[in-house]
Amino acid sequence: MKKDKSASFKQSTLLPWVELRVANQSAACYEAHSHDEFSFGIIQQGSANYKNRQSTHAIGKGDVVTINPADVHSCNPNIGTWSYSMLFVDTLKMGDVQRDVLQSDAYDYTPFIHDFERNPDIQQRFRALFEALKSDASVLHAQVCFYNFIEGILGKQQQDSLRVMMSQPPLMRIRERLLDDIEHTHQLDELAQEAGMSRYQLLRAFKHQFGLPPHAYLMDEKIKRAKIMLKSGDDISDVALKLGFSDQAHFQRQFKKKLAVTPKFYQSHFVMKSP
Repeated sequence: MKKDKSASFKQSTLLPWVELRVANQSAACYEAHSHDEFSFGIIQQGSANYKNRQSTHAIGKGDVVTINPADVHSCNPNIGTWSYSMLFVDTLKMGDVQRDVLQSDAYDYTPFIHDFERNPDIQQRFRALFEALKSDASVLHAQVCFYNFIEGILGKQQQDSLRVMMSQPPLMRIRERLLDDIEHTHQLDELAQEAGMSRYQLLRAFKHQFGLPPHAYLMDEKIKRAKIMLKSGDDISDVALKLGFSDQAHFQRQFKKKLAVTPKFYQSHFVMKSP
């Protein structure tokens, strides 16, 4: 996979819990992956094949994608190139905003139920929010735009029923084991025994529950943690070692598969390295 030289990243100075990403005439393709944050994006040019939560959509200019934390997804151009603008929003902050908008005492955040939006009002609210964050002009204006955008989506959602997925306790235990010991080399036999399933049953059930088989889910989590470590200024070789990659080259290959850029290129947008 070629590096996506069209991509640029920025941490918002107005709302520091929001990360911006812009891709201009990109041809990069991504493997299925997920994020710890909420993700929102609008297509500025071109069209794409968008997969999220077991569904596939053809999306194009003006469409606003909505991706919840842990949603396994991919979004790749159909023909030629495409341009888009993305926002990645911290889940805890999102929960705070949602509680304000919904006037709710719920402890956790509320998942957004639509994979994408074509409502012109929501599209305009997203554009206004992105421009407010990009301009770095006014914290208050950015806050107002953020609330307006979330209000627009949640107001539309109130017309639909929330989908509720009951988690199977054995699978939750396996997931926690993977996340608690992320650098360990896990064996399928051991995981299946702990879950009380056959190896085949575990693989099918885990993928159905979480969108990826155990190994791919674990790799996806490693890349998400690597992003945080890189933004904090950790050395790339240290990140690879701490996350259990066989070597730095292995880490770079996996990182590039998910983000279409190298760890060094990603880190350069957040950390200024001394010469």
